[in-house]
Amino acid sequence: MNTGEGMKRIGYIRVSTVDQNSERQLDGVELDELFEDKCSGKDTNRPQLQALLKYVRKGDEVHVHDISRMARNLEDLISLVKLLNGKGVSIKFHKESLTFTGEQNAMQELLLGVLGAVYQFERSMLLERQREGIQKAKEAGKYKGRPQQVDREKIQELLAGGTSIRKTAAQLGVSVSTVQRVKVQV
Repeated sequence: MNTGEGMKRIGYIRVSTVDQNSERQLDGVELDELFEDKCSGKDTNRPQLQALLKYVRKGDEVHVHDISRMARNLEDLISLVKLLNGKGVSIKFHKESLTFTGEQNAMQELLLGVLGAVYQFERSMLLERQREGIQKAKEAGKYKGRPQQVDREKIQELLAGGTSIRKTAAQLGVSVSTVQRVKVQV
C-alpha cells in the first residue's frame, strides 16, 4: 500500500485478452508500481484498475500507454480522470502526449473529450462490423456459433434410461439446470 512517502510513478496497462502482449505499453517508462488488467475495457469493473484507484495517493502520477487502455467510452474516461485528479493524482497518456493534473486547461479538456469520443466511436464501429460479419456468415451457412459444450445426446440417453436429473448432471460434470434445459428441449 502506498504510505505517502513521496510521489510514486504508477503504471496502468490493459490488454483485452490473456493472449495479447502488453510489453509495448509503457516500455521504457520508469515506474514504482504497475497494475495490469487482461480484460475488456468496456467498463471500469476491472480488478487491477480498482486496485490502482485504491492505491494512489495525492502527488502520485499514473502513466497509461493511451486513452483507449484506460476506458473505451467517454463517460468512463472522464469519470476516471476526474476521480484521479480529485485525489490530487495526475494522469499521463503517453501516446497522445497528454497529462491531466486537475488544473483548468480548456484545450486539454477538449482533447480528452474528442479523443475519448473517437475511441468510443471506433469501438462502436468495430462491434457493428463484427455483427454484420456474423450475420453474413450465418446467411452463407458458415457461422454456427460457439461449439457445443454439452453432449445433449448423452444427457437424453441417460434420462431416457431412468437416470435422475441430478445423477445425470453429476455423471457428465454439468449443472442440474443444463440437464433440465436439455430435457425441456426434447
